[in-house]
Amino acid sequence: MSKRMPATAPQSNDSKAVSSVTNKSNEITPAMMLEWLRQMQLIREFENRTMQAYQQAKIGGFCHIYSGQEACCVGTIAATNDDDPIVTAYRDHGHALARGMTPEACMAEMFGKVDGCAKGKGGSMHMFDKPNWLFGGHGIVSAQTPLGAGLAFAEKYKLEVMGEGKKKVSLAYLGDGAIDQGAFHEALNFSAVHDVPVIFIIENNGYSMGTAISRHTANADNLISRGQSYGINSIEIDGLDICHLYNEFKPFVDQCRENSRPGFVDLKTYRYQGHSMSDPQKYRTKDEVDAFKDKDSIAKLLSDLLGDGLITEAAWKDMQSEIKDQVRAAMDFAENSPIPEAGELYTDVYANPEKNLSPTATYTHGTKNPLM
Repeated sequence: MSKRMPATAPQSNDSKAVSSVTNKSNEITPAMMLEWLRQMQLIREFENRTMQAYQQAKIGGFCHIYSGQEACCVGTIAATNDDDPIVTAYRDHGHALARGMTPEACMAEMFGKVDGCAKGKGGSMHMFDKPNWLFGGHGIVSAQTPLGAGLAFAEKYKLEVMGEGKKKVSLAYLGDGAIDQGAFHEALNFSAVHDVPVIFIIENNGYSMGTAISRHTANADNLISRGQSYGINSIEIDGLDICHLYNEFKPFVDQCRENSRPGFVDLKTYRYQGHSMSDPQKYRTKDEVDAFKDKDSIAKLLSDLLGDGLITEAAWKDMQSEIKDQVRAAMDFAENSPIPEAGELYTDVYANPEKNLSPTATYTHGTKNPLM
């Protein structure tokens, strides 16, 4: 495991990442690496367009950009099965795209349009895609971690008690700012006691909103001790090198699945943008950001592929052009998608409010979800 990035406030260093090509496992094929490159570049371009749309007031509410962290979701999701449930926090566009959501459904959701993945009711922070086993981005800090444990527990119960289904793991992503929340520790404790096959993945970008992790978290340079204290197998991985990440994470997933035990991962990464679109980023320097951009995960993988002759400069330019066209089409789709009817205010809820409270209406199922 690489410890190239410290768990405290990020600092630049000159040590080299483990080569993603020369150290790749036999499972990693050129086709896989090319697909990872495509997925990461799609997320990067999608987020660039998202920022533009937000600045044009086409996207409202809070919006958290994933640029810089692409290898985290692409590499970890690649190590799972398509029907392993995942749940994440509110920096969730990358996870949705990596899990198979179309850019159209993702962008339309942020535009608040009816063709979005949640019919425009969730927005940027609440991507949900049941067919792809993505059970939402969640806006309450750490609230998704007990849900991740619950998703894994449900699949375990289905197999061991009801005799249905198969062995699964769930992935519960969280930021480093969520690790001190009580709900997270309750989830760790429950999962350890009941042998729940959930993997808690800290996408550790070094900052909790605008506060460096070392300023609010005890033992910040040894986060895996959190998991170890509950008897949970815990590892630290460099999240900027996708092939190294996959090599470390794939056997870890397989072990958690086979043994029906939880896991804990401190995944070291970095975000290029602020915590949200409204973040002035006065807590870090441009030099720090640039130092991490020099270790960019997309550039790293591309360099290795070019060096091994697995892609040409012309093919890379073609891929970029195709992705730009794809994201541009998603923008057009979102622009042209209808706004939800007013009656949708009263649909897709568990129960109506008490009588005489607003809004009040008869419950209905509403417009069919475009993903279902």
